[in-house]
Amino acid sequence: MSRHTPVGSDRERDPETRLYNPYAELNLPAQNLYKLPTNPEFLFSEESIHQRRSWGENLTFYTGTAYLAGSVSGAAIGLFSAFKSMEKGDTLKLKVNRVLNSSGHSGRSWGNRVGVIGLIYAGMESGVVAATDRDDVWSSVAAGLGTGAVCRAARGIRSAAVAGAIGGLAAGAAVAAKQAVKRYVPI
Repeated sequence: MSRHTPVGSDRERDPETRLYNPYAELNLPAQNLYKLPTNPEFLFSEESIHQRRSWGENLTFYTGTAYLAGSVSGAAIGLFSAFKSMEKGDTLKLKVNRVLNSSGHSGRSWGNRVGVIGLIYAGMESGVVAATDRDDVWSSVAAGLGTGAVCRAARGIRSAAVAGAIGGLAAGAAVAAKQAVKRYVPI
C-alpha cells in the first residue's frame, strides 16, 4: 500500500515551485499600518478653536444621559417595590408580572422626570456659555443653579432658592469630579 500525499501539502514540495505569500514584501509594523489620530479631526479650522460640543449635541447628550440614569434608577426602585409587595401565595408568573410592571412604570416615570431636568440643564448651560462666551466651572454651576430654580419655581420663591442652591452644588460637584477623574485616573 502506497502512501498518498495530497497535492500542495508541506511534506512534498517541489523545489522548482514556491508558494505565494502576499505579505512577504510588507515589512511594516502594525502600529504604522493603523496610525489613527488621537485628537478629533475638524473640517474647518474655526471648529478647532472651540473645544466644546455644540448646543444641539449638548442638549442630546445631557437629556439622553439623564433619561437613561433616571430609567435605570427608577427600574431599580420599582424592582424593590415589587419585591416588597409580593405575597406568599403568588405564583411565579404573577411575581414576574409584578416585577416587570412595577419596574417599567417606575423606570418610565423617573426617566421622564430626570430627563426633563437634563433638558433644562442643557438649555441653561448652553445659554450661559453663549451669554458669557466662556465655558468653565462657573458656567456649569450657574446652569445648575438656574435648573434647580426653574424646576421648583411653581412651589414658591423659598423652594426655588433652595433647589437652585442644591442644583448649583450638584453641578459644581459633578464638574469637579469629572476634572478629578481626568487628572488622576489613567484612561
